[in-house]
Amino acid sequence: MNRILVSAALALLAAANAGAETAYVTDLLRLGIHRAPDTSDRAFDSLISGTALEVLESSVNYARVRTSEGQEGWVKAAYLVAEKPARLRVAEVEAELETLRAKLDAAQTARAAAEQQARRIEQEVLADENSAAALRKSVDSLRRENSDYASRLERYRASLPLNWVLPALVLTLIAGFAAGWWWLDASIRRRHGGYRIY
Repeated sequence: MNRILVSAALALLAAANAGAETAYVTDLLRLGIHRAPDTSDRAFDSLISGTALEVLESSVNYARVRTSEGQEGWVKAAYLVAEKPARLRVAEVEAELETLRAKLDAAQTARAAAEQQARRIEQEVLADENSAAALRKSVDSLRRENSDYASRLERYRASLPLNWVLPALVLTLIAGFAAGWWWLDASIRRRHGGYRIY
């Protein structure tokens, strides 16, 4: 019977905890600044947590301070600390985090641009390599043709025998001289009515 009661109590406690909300205590503190050294008068201003103060004099319980606006007064010394409050440190860290995120975004954008440029350069290099390969192939082909033409020239240069070329040249010269003589004779006869006059 006791076990049943304990189990029921635990079930009710678990159900009650399941519906509970989580809440946090605020770190926002308002500290009154007073004209009286014992802060017994009414505060003339409120300082929020994280306000930077210059301590002019201090005792165990109270401190005379000056704000950045130049206001002077007394506050309870127990609320003054040498370190920045967590809220300000968190705000600074969040601001730094936003700056780092912006830098990260800029770096990622720059990296994407650099990768795109690298791909474009690789494509250009590949195209240049293909073009160079085509040019090398063309040069090799032209060298083979040039070598073929040089071998043909050597073959034809040796195929014309000089003992045939010289008589052919003399024969052509005699035939040219005879044709020239005949043409000169014919043109003189035409001019002088069929008579040869030299």
